[in-house]
Amino acid sequence: MKTSLKDKVIIVTGASSGIGLASSRQFGSEGAKVVMAARSYDRMLALAPSVGDAEHVLCVKCDVTVEEDCKALIEKTLERFGRIDVLVNNAGISMRAMFADLDLQVIRRLMDVNFWGTVYCSKYALPHLIGSKGSLVGVISIAGYSSLPARTGYSASKFAVRGFLDTLRIEHLRDGLNVLVFAPGYTASNVRNAALTADGTPQGETPLDEGKLMSAEACARQLSRALRRRRPQVTLTPLGRASVFTRNAFPRLMDWLTYRFIARESGSPFQ
Repeated sequence: MKTSLKDKVIIVTGASSGIGLASSRQFGSEGAKVVMAARSYDRMLALAPSVGDAEHVLCVKCDVTVEEDCKALIEKTLERFGRIDVLVNNAGISMRAMFADLDLQVIRRLMDVNFWGTVYCSKYALPHLIGSKGSLVGVISIAGYSSLPARTGYSASKFAVRGFLDTLRIEHLRDGLNVLVFAPGYTASNVRNAALTADGTPQGETPLDEGKLMSAEACARQLSRALRRRRPQVTLTPLGRASVFTRNAFPRLMDWLTYRFIARESGSPFQ
């Protein structure tokens, strides 16, 4: 079943950059009413005209680790537009460090943003999404299917989001609610620059050639397509799909392949 996003009210968390910003622009180009949520409020205000006109775009300052912020996000959306059709839980952070060297506060921070941020926003949006027979989305990662070394907190949080959303899908099979687990592969963004190191400070640079990765705009188009088709699950990129298949079919082989892949990264923790 295909649907249109025109006039749909879509909330996007983490909307000030990367996949979140690209998705906001994509939804706006298709005629949706977009609620952009992020901590960087001034940046969102400056970027909002690229998403749509003032009548169709709402910017809300929101730290998804704060439950009251997430509740207020839903309330402000309803005050402005009167309904919610889609919630895209996109806000997220990454990390890069061996667990043996890691300050445990780093894992807590990742779980707070990636997992609890999704839980908080979903909790308060859920009754309204059921009412509109809308879509609840979690943007995870291939790391939510096939674990990445030196990203213990990241993989754990993405596995947790996948389990959470898969369970919600089953709970609401008869409600008309669509629950989408959306797993990009490596996508060009600033997530690796901002990734936390062992002591919790950002690493400041990416170990990958960002120009060779899927663009955030291409990822956003795939997300829009999945929403219009009300898909329950999407895994992007040939490498991503091959990784998920190999992890399921040949787990020990995938361990070694993943080790070798990460070991070749610039500044790899294995070196």
